[in-house]
Amino acid sequence: METSLAGRSYLVVGASSGIGAELVRQLHNRGALVYAWGRQPLEGVTSSWTFWDVLSGEPAPAASLPETLHGLAYMPGNIPLKPFHRTSLEEFRQTLDLNLVGAVQSIQAALPALKNAGGSSVVLMSTVAARVGMPFHSSIAAAKAALEGLTLSLASEYAGQQIRFNAVAPSLTRTPLAGSLLSTPEKVEASGKRHPLGRVGEASEPAAAIRFLLDPESSWVTGQVWGVDGGMANLKGI
Repeated sequence: METSLAGRSYLVVGASSGIGAELVRQLHNRGALVYAWGRQPLEGVTSSWTFWDVLSGEPAPAASLPETLHGLAYMPGNIPLKPFHRTSLEEFRQTLDLNLVGAVQSIQAALPALKNAGGSSVVLMSTVAARVGMPFHSSIAAAKAALEGLTLSLASEYAGQQIRFNAVAPSLTRTPLAGSLLSTPEKVEASGKRHPLGRVGEASEPAAAIRFLLDPESSWVTGQVWGVDGGMANLKGI
């Protein structure tokens, strides 16, 4: 039986597609009020949608938020696969801005409303590449590892105020962002074989983990980085 989130308000940043869009649908289906920030609106599943491009340099649109928020999920990300020696400083900065600085902006904007809930949850989006060394992942691995450090620090800092901070770290998932990596059946099969469970993920799977961490059912979970990665981070395939 699905738990009801009726009467609870959540902010999803980066809600336009992929895992973010799937998370919005899951929250909506459980009766939550969803406030979305992104570049493209999702029809019929959000209570409020506000345009915000994380890389625009504009401040986070805090005025669009309700007085009380029960949770925040920060979903923006990228997959900038490139040899280290060909990755410019500007590309490193852009990846950090998208994955880390945007999360900081969003949390700071939402913090007053999160405090008003008397118990709330923040979930940030990491990647298996932050813990498993992979070639050509230097910029994204560095940015997401920083995000995991932010998660742990804020979980400690705000535990006394009953604001929980966790992160979800998926491996390759079937989303528009990963389209070029999964563009043929052969690529899907090869990518699947790299995972102990023998397949790539679906957007609904990390979204479900994030939704659970936003749910009051997970109220004793904080300071964690959950791998939703087909076993890649911790298991060796046969």
